[in-house]
Amino acid sequence: MHTVARRENNSWAAQVRATLALGIPLIGAQLAQLGIHTTDVVILGRLGAAHLAAIVLAGQFFFTIFIFGSGFATAVIPMVAQAYGRGDLVSVRRSVRMGMWVVLLYSLLTAPLFSYAEQILLYADQKPEVAALAHRYLAIAHWGLPPALLFMTLRGLVSAHGKAGIILWITILVLVVNAIFAYALVLGHFGLPALGMEGAAIVSFGVNTLSFVLIVIYVQGRPEMRRYELFVRFWRPDWPAFFEVLHLGLPIGLTILAEVSLFTVASLLMGSIGTIELAAHGIALQLTSIAFMFPYGLAQAATVRVGVAHGKGDHQGVRRASLAVIGVASLIALSGGVLFALMPTTLAGVFLDRQSPEAAQVLAYAGPLVIIAGIFQLVDGLQAIASGLLRGLKDTRVPMILALIAYWPIGFVCAWTFAFPLGLGGIGVWLGFLCGLAAAAILLNWRYFRMLARQG
Repeated sequence: MHTVARRENNSWAAQVRATLALGIPLIGAQLAQLGIHTTDVVILGRLGAAHLAAIVLAGQFFFTIFIFGSGFATAVIPMVAQAYGRGDLVSVRRSVRMGMWVVLLYSLLTAPLFSYAEQILLYADQKPEVAALAHRYLAIAHWGLPPALLFMTLRGLVSAHGKAGIILWITILVLVVNAIFAYALVLGHFGLPALGMEGAAIVSFGVNTLSFVLIVIYVQGRPEMRRYELFVRFWRPDWPAFFEVLHLGLPIGLTILAEVSLFTVASLLMGSIGTIELAAHGIALQLTSIAFMFPYGLAQAATVRVGVAHGKGDHQGVRRASLAVIGVASLIALSGGVLFALMPTTLAGVFLDRQSPEAAQVLAYAGPLVIIAGIFQLVDGLQAIASGLLRGLKDTRVPMILALIAYWPIGFVCAWTFAFPLGLGGIGVWLGFLCGLAAAAILLNWRYFRMLARQG
């Protein structure tokens, strides 16, 4: 079934409004998602250092597998956006349905990794007690991987319809539910047993399942989305759409994993320099992670806005949507950068007990890192937005190669060179990664605007 999609108002004001209307809920959803993990860390930290270390390790283990699989869910966004822009209902259904197939298959294939989590962590030279606790968490929490990825897949459909607000409300609700039940089941409140790590894992599985159930209820309750009949004859394959999800999703997953692993290596480099340096790095990285949720949410909006306009054949809309989201992201990044530059010690102090003996040393070292993190925001934001824009045009393979070059041969080599041979220490690590992300921003934006020029 095909319908004719309405041509949008391409005035600059309309483009900025549309970017904010889609981007703000997605930013909010990302911040709320970050809050869910932070809540778990705070609650489990009350059980002692071993439990705190275990949830950090288990969280990283789960997140690494999830983030690679999220590439396939992310691939559905441009597929749905372009089909929606064309008014092609059948292709929307096929894209979402096969996206769900792929993430279910991915969850099945990665299940053995969770079964051997303890052995993997021991091989990575982690303490046996911590590895055992992390395994107890993952043995239950890994069942939440399929609903978490299915939720991400359905986000693409909801976002293409401009209904991102529901994603925000679901994520906020899940944040509240997670906090209440984690507090109750981990520590034993409200008459419930204190289950420790297992309690946190049960809640994690529960809230991931709740997210998926709520978005399914929303999709099935809206006539404009129910018409796609996503779950009617769900078992019927559509191999061209299935392989398109794989074709687009694999490079996206590898690109995200390459960036995440770069920051994991950064922590290892900082740890080899010293404990004070690693603590300061952790603070600056946490601030950067919070700030990154803004361009990350806008990048998802960029994929949708460009994908829909491209599907309509509206080249002016593609160009103006691109420039609008780059402009909004740049203003947010500049504002954040100024804040980081003016208040580095104040911001870093939020994460420290100032009465502790090492607080003054950590703050002194963290200050310059937070200032670099302010510059970091702009280049990291620009490379994230460029990735989102390119995905809107279904261009993922070349951007993956460009990003890998920027992150590792440029970013990692510069970080190691500045830190050790040139003797700049932790500041050198951050300056090196700043070079890598700046290279990614330049290369990916060059790629995007070159593609736009070709399309006229």
